[in-house]
Amino acid sequence: MRPVMKSVVEAIGETPLVRLDRLTRHLGVSGTILAKLDYLNPGFSKKDRAALGIIEEAEASGALQPGQTVVELTSGNMGTGLAIVCGIRGYPFIAVMSKGNSEERARMMRALGAEVVLVDQLPGSVPGQVSGGDLELVDREAKRITRERGAFRADQFHRDGNWLAHYRTTGAELWEQSGGAIDAFVDFIGSGGSYAGVTRVLKERNPAARCYVVEPAGAAAAAGEAVTRPDHPIQGGGYAMADLAFLRDVPVDGYLQVSGEVARETTRLLARHEGIFGGFSAGANVAAALLLLRGSEAGKTIAVIVCDSGLKYLSTDLWG
Repeated sequence: MRPVMKSVVEAIGETPLVRLDRLTRHLGVSGTILAKLDYLNPGFSKKDRAALGIIEEAEASGALQPGQTVVELTSGNMGTGLAIVCGIRGYPFIAVMSKGNSEERARMMRALGAEVVLVDQLPGSVPGQVSGGDLELVDREAKRITRERGAFRADQFHRDGNWLAHYRTTGAELWEQSGGAIDAFVDFIGSGGSYAGVTRVLKERNPAARCYVVEPAGAAAAAGEAVTRPDHPIQGGGYAMADLAFLRDVPVDGYLQVSGEVARETTRLLARHEGIFGGFSAGANVAAALLLLRGSEAGKTIAVIVCDSGLKYLSTDLWG
């Protein structure tokens, strides 16, 4: 048991790692999936780690001054993590988010003390399906607010505190909890921070470990595929960005694509058979792991992250 903590920030990380044997048995798949339950972080997502990493890095470098406002674009998870960390550390926080993201996320951030600015989607965009173009509008608004408020931009797509948090915590925890028994790792990419951090740890400790990038079918820009469906339903990633900063010097052993429909059904199976109430990206990760276990990684052990909680999608068709 951990000792009494000084604040909820100290509860970030050290999440459980569980085997998904009931799911693989149900589907008749040979091999093991190990799921890192990062939806059990205080803000119900893996982004709590990155939020803390970015703020601590900025404090150490002097880029963030005491009491300064923090601004960041978010699909809701990074914003929730920043709302928690900034609230505890005494920084006002403004979350800038597309109206295409689920309303639960905005409500949660407001409850945690954040100011939430919602940005209209591009004409013709579908609520619940946030494209890279929609994210560009959010980024433009975040830049405007940062200038006007003299704020610190958390900039999760570029600040090294993001991937370093996963290198120092998520990747190290996966290795220790599994006893190093991980043959492969798959990760649905948003900023690429968790993929970069975990992959660096696994490759350093076992160069034979294979790491795969997961993207939505029709929006696999990192894989070099033509983008035909930027408005997929898998929130929190898959923004069809071909050149993510965190992936430039990180090895990729393969690229996998998962459709929104398959991610949705796998998320439901994960809840039904394993009691794990994850979000869309958790389903995408597990679906990608199942693809590998049916193919090149048959019989192997694959690690995934359950990135966030299904509670953040109750107003969407994930649980319809």
